[in-house]
Amino acid sequence: MKRNVLAATMSRALWCALVAPVGFSAFAAEAPADASPDPKQLDSVVVQADIAYRNRTDAVAPVLSYDLEYFQRFEPLTVGDMLKRVPSVAFVSDVLEYDGAQLRGLDPGYTQILINGKKVPGAGNDRSFFVDRIPAELVERIEIVRSTSANRSGDAVAGALNIVLRDAYEFDGKYVRLGALRFDDGEVKPTYGAVASGAVGEGRLLGGFNVQGRYNPKNKRSDRFEEPGGDFVDREDQADTRDGDDYSANLSYTRDVGTGRLSVDGFYVRTDRTETEHSLEYNDPTSTSRNNLLSVTDQVKKIKQDNWSLGVEYAFDMAGGRTEFDLDYARFDDDTRSTEEQDSFDDEETPPEFDEREGTRTLTDTRDSEGTFKLTHRRGVGGAMFEFGVDFMDKRRETTLQVSEVSTDEEGDALPPYEEFDRNDSRIDETRVDPYLMFSGTAGALAWEAGLRYESTDVDVAFDDDSASNDYSTLLPSAHLKWDFTSADRLLLSLGRTVRRPNFDQILPLTLEEEFGDNDFTGNPTLDPERAWGVDFGYERRLGARGVFGVNVFYRDVKDLIEIVNTGEPSATALDDFEDEVEEFLDENPGATPTTPGYPQFDPDSFVYTARNVGDGSVYGIEFDLSTPLTALGLPDTGLFVNYSWLDSNVDDAFGERRFNNQAKYVYNVGFIQDLRDWGMSFGASYRRQGDAYSRMLAEEVSTHYDGDLEVFVEKRFGDRMSLRLTGSNLLDAHKDEAFHKFDNAADQLDRDYDEFELETENSGPVYQLIMRYSF
Repeated sequence: MKRNVLAATMSRALWCALVAPVGFSAFAAEAPADASPDPKQLDSVVVQADIAYRNRTDAVAPVLSYDLEYFQRFEPLTVGDMLKRVPSVAFVSDVLEYDGAQLRGLDPGYTQILINGKKVPGAGNDRSFFVDRIPAELVERIEIVRSTSANRSGDAVAGALNIVLRDAYEFDGKYVRLGALRFDDGEVKPTYGAVASGAVGEGRLLGGFNVQGRYNPKNKRSDRFEEPGGDFVDREDQADTRDGDDYSANLSYTRDVGTGRLSVDGFYVRTDRTETEHSLEYNDPTSTSRNNLLSVTDQVKKIKQDNWSLGVEYAFDMAGGRTEFDLDYARFDDDTRSTEEQDSFDDEETPPEFDEREGTRTLTDTRDSEGTFKLTHRRGVGGAMFEFGVDFMDKRRETTLQVSEVSTDEEGDALPPYEEFDRNDSRIDETRVDPYLMFSGTAGALAWEAGLRYESTDVDVAFDDDSASNDYSTLLPSAHLKWDFTSADRLLLSLGRTVRRPNFDQILPLTLEEEFGDNDFTGNPTLDPERAWGVDFGYERRLGARGVFGVNVFYRDVKDLIEIVNTGEPSATALDDFEDEVEEFLDENPGATPTTPGYPQFDPDSFVYTARNVGDGSVYGIEFDLSTPLTALGLPDTGLFVNYSWLDSNVDDAFGERRFNNQAKYVYNVGFIQDLRDWGMSFGASYRRQGDAYSRMLAEEVSTHYDGDLEVFVEKRFGDRMSLRLTGSNLLDAHKDEAFHKFDNAADQLDRDYDEFELETENSGPVYQLIMRYSF
């Protein structure tokens, strides 16, 4: 193996482990004083009497709201499945994986994910949150919050997605859910659960559990060439299967206490998953013969994750206003065991002869805990409402990483035991104190809101014996205006400042060798957040009693962009190459000195890079959405759903102008639902497509293309207590196609001197699910 492979493996793995998905905490939802005394009946989730459309909210900030019933007939398994049907949300994930939501096409780190209006722990090195970990069964509604307000965290450059969970005060009744999913390779996975809510003593209690079989068999093929249109190098065929089960449960208790309302919420989720990859590499574009075999690689990753949370909220009348205390604690534990073993063959022989068998075992243990406290007070001041408060957060993430590498050069021999492990320990502590104030009011057909939020952050990072600290603060103004100039027509205007905090991997005091081609990367603990001013201007029209049409134009001016820059220091690869060159020269010229003619001169072409706040960028686009019954055409039991978003952006990096990385050029959904009332049946279809995405980093450029995704359902209702739904997804057997342009260093990238050009295609077949619901 290459020099320092073990160290590089450990540092990369640690970097990823530090920011592995951390799940979420279910915070207590705010219980407004004027909430309806009649809870919504849960049996409406079982048998839907009418087609559900987008809600038209009265919020001053631009918000699109979708109840669970809007999605339910397609039987989404997770929030990720739900979000693929709403405007401007894209995903750059594997086929049938909807984890990191990209609002307005921007990387997931630009999108704020909220649970019950509150910020949740992130998932990923960019602080993003994986929405496919939330079962759809727990959700009351999803809101797209297009512009920021002072009483929410400012980490929302692209906007926020608010996932509102069911709570005891809002729901009554009980039902069970039972079903199964069948996958393209014949595998069948069960899904079942139950939800119940009702009066308990002087309060109300809601409880639910859900067990979901998860499975995704994918096939990949990679063809590698010297350059685009160049000579063939090799081919890799890969089978990638993700198999596991998700278990979740939640409780919500609410009761009135004095002049206030007490809410206690808890959530628990367990993920057991095994990811298995089997790869065969050949030196021929079509052959599967042993005579063309270059390598056989098997990787098994066993993942066990537990996350849980507990939240307590008390809102009460005080001093002529309404005061709220909110205390929450969430914890995430991850235990991942990954083993990768490879048999490699020497391509210089015909047929290739056995060369070596190598194995790497990586053990990752992560604990992420986060405590938050919020205090707010609202009161009338003159003709307006005044709100002020403070948010406090204390977060600690601890990771232990152990890596062992073994090998043998005897064909047929078993690998030695994984006994000697190199170990690294790391810790990230982050403390935030964010006070804010906000005013809102109405004047006839006008409603307005304006506020200021001041966010201050202290960060301490430790990696083995190295440590670093940083602190930064930002003032975030925001303002919104809503004008209902007719009973059906509305204009909305919003202005606000937001931030995106540095990725954890960018501030870690750690050097990764050959992270970008031959170039190394070292973290920069002094990074400041990116800051953006944004404006949204929208028009919304009510169509009849239930329909709604909307159009919105947005713009974001992003400053202090974090870009990868050259420190000027030579990389470890450049130093190694120079040492080898000097050693070879001395072997040929014994006794030579640096003054000897022809003695090698150190002229590195690869360097150590780091991250700095050096760039600016802009993001803009236009968003349309329509959901309405076709009553005007004499089809009141036909629902039409359409949304389309055109997305664009501009960034200047070291190689020129580009869009924000991985921003899809567009994303759209079109679908319908037909209700056959006399037969107690419904059916419908939904088609989704997103445009190509492009990413340019140091030493690598990637273009990504997705085919369209077609889903259909047919439903039969039995009275008002039972429904049976058959749904099919990925019915077009959609492919994901990527092109990788790889280079050794920045000079080669500018000159288009390729190290490798790779074409990869991935597909996973249709999935069918049959779900029965029964209320009682």
